[in-house]
Amino acid sequence: MAEEKTSKKRYQFKAEVSQLLNILTHSLYTQREIFIRELISNAADALDKARLKEVMGEKIADPDLDLKIRIHLDKEAKTMTISDTGIGMTRDELVQNIGTIARSGTSEFLKQLGDNTKESINLIGKFGVGFYSVFMAGKNVEVTSKSANSKEPAYTWISDGEGSFKISEVKEKVRRGTTIRVQLRDDAEEFADEFRVKNIIETYSNFVPFPIFLEKEQINKISAIWREPKSTVKKKQYEEFFKFIARQSDSPLTKFHFSSDVPVQFHTLLFVPKSSFEKLGFGKDEEGIHLFVKRVLVDAKANDVLPPYLRFVRGVLESDDLPLNISRETLQENPHLFKITSTVVSKFLTHLDAFAKKDESNYTLFWKEHGRVLKEGYADFTHKEKVAALFRFNSSKCEDGDALVSFDTYIDRMHQKQDEIYFLSGPSREALESNPVVEIFKSKGIEVLYCYDPVDEFVLPGLMTYKEKKIISADQADMAKLADIESEASKDNDQKEKKISEETIKDLEKLTRRMKNILSDKVEDVKLSERLVDSPAVLVAAQKGMSSQMEKIMHMVNQETKLSQKILEINKRHPMILQMLDIYKANVKDRMLTQIVNNLYNSVVLLDGSIDDPHAIATTMQDLLAEMTKMHLKGKSNSKD
Repeated sequence: MAEEKTSKKRYQFKAEVSQLLNILTHSLYTQREIFIRELISNAADALDKARLKEVMGEKIADPDLDLKIRIHLDKEAKTMTISDTGIGMTRDELVQNIGTIARSGTSEFLKQLGDNTKESINLIGKFGVGFYSVFMAGKNVEVTSKSANSKEPAYTWISDGEGSFKISEVKEKVRRGTTIRVQLRDDAEEFADEFRVKNIIETYSNFVPFPIFLEKEQINKISAIWREPKSTVKKKQYEEFFKFIARQSDSPLTKFHFSSDVPVQFHTLLFVPKSSFEKLGFGKDEEGIHLFVKRVLVDAKANDVLPPYLRFVRGVLESDDLPLNISRETLQENPHLFKITSTVVSKFLTHLDAFAKKDESNYTLFWKEHGRVLKEGYADFTHKEKVAALFRFNSSKCEDGDALVSFDTYIDRMHQKQDEIYFLSGPSREALESNPVVEIFKSKGIEVLYCYDPVDEFVLPGLMTYKEKKIISADQADMAKLADIESEASKDNDQKEKKISEETIKDLEKLTRRMKNILSDKVEDVKLSERLVDSPAVLVAAQKGMSSQMEKIMHMVNQETKLSQKILEINKRHPMILQMLDIYKANVKDRMLTQIVNNLYNSVVLLDGSIDDPHAIATTMQDLLAEMTKMHLKGKSNSKD
C-alpha cells in the first residue's frame, strides 16, 4: 500500500486513501452483510493457494492442517472472528495484499470509480476492495497471519479504517493461515448472531469448495454439483439440490445439466418445478437464476440470464469469465453474457423438446402448469421456432378436451393442398364445437386448433408463421382456398350444392337484401355462405383485421372500444332458410319474416358471444313467442271448426 511510515510499526494512510475507504465502506455496497461473503471468498482463495502449493510438491508450514474456514461469534463482546488454514501472509504481503488499492494507484482508482466507461468499470481483481467491506460493520479490525513459508513469523495488522494501520510481529506460536477478528459497530450487532450469520453463509457462500464451520457446525454441506460431470451425479443429489435451490419439497419435472468451454466457459444446472405459484395467483414470478462466480453467489435473482418467458425455471449458472462491478453485486454489460444467454436458452429449449417427445405425460403436466408463461416466448425472434415447437393445443381432431397436439403434429396430418394452420378461440371445447365457423373445416377434414386461453389471440397472430405455414384464425380463412381442398365428406356436400337451382340462388340473394333491410345497421351485410354445412347462419368479420375473439377481448378491456359490424352469412341449403324464402316469396313484407330474421340474428349473436343489448334480444324473442302462441291457438280453433 502506498503509505508514509510514521513510526516503526504504525503506517499512515494518505488523505486520498481515507477518502477511498469512506466510499468503500459507506457507498459501494448495497447491503452490509456482503462483507461476510467477501471475507469467506478471500479465505477460500487463500486455501486454494495452499492446496495448489501442496499439489505442486512445495513444502509449506503445518502440512498436517485441514483446509477449512472457521467462524466464531461472541455476542457479549460484539465480535466476529473468521479464520482459515490457507497460505497466509508475510509482513510485506500484509502491507501489499490488504493495501492493494493504494499500491495500484489510489488517485487513478478514485478517478476511474467516477468514470462510467466500460473499460473502467470492471475493476474487481485489479484492486483489493473486498476486504475493506469489513469496515461497513467493523469499527476495528485485527488481522493475524502466518505465512506458508515456515521461516516467516506471524504478524498482526490492525486498523479502524479511518487514518492509519499498525503491523506488529506476533511472539506467540501461530499456525499457518489467517485470522480476522472484527470488533462490530454498535449498529451491527446482528452479525454476532449465529442464526443471522448462518443464513448469510447459506445465501452467498454455500458452495465454497472448502468446509465452513460456524462454531462447531459445518454450514456448507451441499456440493456444487453443476461443476461435476453428469455421469458422476446421482438422481438423489439432483433432487436434494433442487429442493435447496428452489425451496420446494417435491421433485422437479425435468433437469438440464450443461457445461461449455467455448466460446465462453460456464456451467449451468436448471430445473422445472412441478407446480407454478404464478398460476396459483401469487402474482408474476420475478425470481431469476442464481448466478455464481467462482462458486460464490453474486446475484440470487439474475434476470438477465434467462428471458422472462422462462421465469418458471429454477437453478444456477456459473462462469468465471463474467465481469462484475467493483462490489461484485451486479453484472456488467458484456458480450460474454450475451453468448452465454443465447447458448443456454437454445440448449434448454432443445432439452424441453426432447423431454416432450420422451415423456409425453409429464410434458402435458409441464404445459398445463407453465405453458401460459412459455407462450410469451412468441416474441423471441431468435428462438421463435424452438419456442413454438413446444406449444400445445386441443384440436378438432382430439378425442376430448384434455388431449393436446403440437404444431408439428398438426402439419404432419395437414391436407396435401393445405398451406395454412387454422385456430379458433373460445371459452370451451363445447362452445367451439358448436361454432358454425368450424363446420366447413370438419366437412373437409381440416383440423382446427382450439384455443381456450385469451392470450392465444395475441400469441398465434404474433407468431404469424410456423415452418413457413401461415397461422390464421378460422373465422378469417379464405373460402377460395378451402374450396380447393376436397375430402370424401366435402364431395357429398358438393353433390348437395348442385341440387340447388340457379333460380333458387337468385331468389335467395333477393332474400339476403330483404334481411339486410330488416336488420339495418346491425350488420354490415347479409350474404349467402360458402362455409356453413349444418347451421342456418353465422356472423363473420367484415374485414380482415382482428379475429372475432380478439375484438371481444379488446372490448372487455375497454368498454369504449365498440365491436365492429359483421356480415351475416346464411346457409342456402338449410331448411329454415328455404322456409324463410317461401315466406318472402309469398309476401315480401310479412311481419313473421321480420320476427324470424331478428330472432335468427339474435341466435347467432348469442353463439358468437358478442351480445351488446340483452334486453332487446329478450324483447324480440318474447314477441316471437307471443306470435307463435297466437298462431297455435288459432290453429286449434280452426281444427275444432
